[in-house]
Amino acid sequence: MRRLLSCFIAILMTDLLFAQTENYKITIDSFQANYNTDRYDEIFNCFSLEMKKSLPVEKTKEFLAQLKIQGGDIESMVFIDYQQKTYAMYKTTFEKAVFAVNISLDDQNQINGLFIKPYENPKEIDNKTVNSLRKYPQEIAEIIFSKSNDFPNNTQLSIALIENGKTNYYGIIKENDTIKPAENQKKIFEIGSITKVFTATILAALVAQKKLKLTDEINGYYPFAFKDNIKINFERLANHTSGLPRLPENLDVSNAINPYKNYGKSEIEAYLKNLLKLGNKTYAYSNLGTGLLGYTLGLSQKTSFQHLLQKMVFDKYKMKNSCTSPQKLGNNLIKGLNKKGEIVSNWDFDVLFGAGGILSTTEDLALFANAQFYPKNKELELTRITTFEIKGDTKIGLGWHKLESENGKDLLWHNGGTGGYSSSIVMKVEEKTAVIILSNVSDINDKIDALSYELINKTNKK
Repeated sequence: MRRLLSCFIAILMTDLLFAQTENYKITIDSFQANYNTDRYDEIFNCFSLEMKKSLPVEKTKEFLAQLKIQGGDIESMVFIDYQQKTYAMYKTTFEKAVFAVNISLDDQNQINGLFIKPYENPKEIDNKTVNSLRKYPQEIAEIIFSKSNDFPNNTQLSIALIENGKTNYYGIIKENDTIKPAENQKKIFEIGSITKVFTATILAALVAQKKLKLTDEINGYYPFAFKDNIKINFERLANHTSGLPRLPENLDVSNAINPYKNYGKSEIEAYLKNLLKLGNKTYAYSNLGTGLLGYTLGLSQKTSFQHLLQKMVFDKYKMKNSCTSPQKLGNNLIKGLNKKGEIVSNWDFDVLFGAGGILSTTEDLALFANAQFYPKNKELELTRITTFEIKGDTKIGLGWHKLESENGKDLLWHNGGTGGYSSSIVMKVEEKTAVIILSNVSDINDKIDALSYELINKTNKK
């Protein structure tokens, strides 16, 4: 067994700039389902080319079959952490044992690393953080504290809980190792990849106004031919099935402090004319794709994407504190932190703004979430319609990811992350419930997502 579990295949992958969690969740859910039903071929089919060479199909089957004999079926897989920024670790409970399953993905969301070993409980940290959330309902205070007590000082979470037509706000700030309430629903945070939902909303609005069709190709809005005469349509950009990679080849990812700032018109045109290439037209999360979508929507209406966003979303849904630049926000902007609690710079976007450039508040996002509950908003309804089934119960509309809930109703979800912020929004439209969380700490999406799910599941039990 030790020989089996010492099998380690690790192929270095670049640090993903944001919204990693959804890809890993989709992959890990599929891994568990295929493993439990002995569909080892399906697991092998999810491997990258390099992974397939390192672990051919017969060896993959042998490895997994032996694991099944000694561990049994998988009962649960709980995300623990990202290890060395290259793979995600899951505490995996089998019928007969508990292992750490570590998986890494490449930029096409294919498995390029798999490592399984006995699970070791992390050493307990002497956490002296004080819970001073007495003004909040006890159950909510305990849930929030349990997920945030190990965050660095100066962390802020701004939380909106929408239930039964009413929105309640639960803001917190950690100061001097004490978590206490904060009225920060009007404070501004970067929302990262949640921006993609708004980019898709503008597309849907233009479709509803009969100014565009989802199946229209974007090529006609550029005064040059794309490389190899490749054609791309709007819908495939909005649901991540265009075949585009996560990031453009000519983006300078070494500038981690502000990676998108200098990627402008000349860079995107050079990419489309000289570097464009598509992978398989299946689901592959792409910041490039959604950024290109937003930029092209602006071209289609002879204006900037940011202008469309202001006019068609912020103004329409009365999102008065949402904006497209961190400049001149003063004290309304909550400063972003890394996981060590150090202040980091805000991100600036040019042509790829549609992938992650919006700054907003929980108050504004709650207005947008509540608007989803009214049938008259046809463009919002269009974004929620399934356009592609990813794997199992996971689907995608336009921007939104859809997960099947325990009661059989769809849960809509998106998260986001930039250099100093992590965020999440989950909704159950049929039940008119939603949870929105904005934080000023980067790389904590796993805990922000977990808090979102726990809070929305709490509403379902009432």
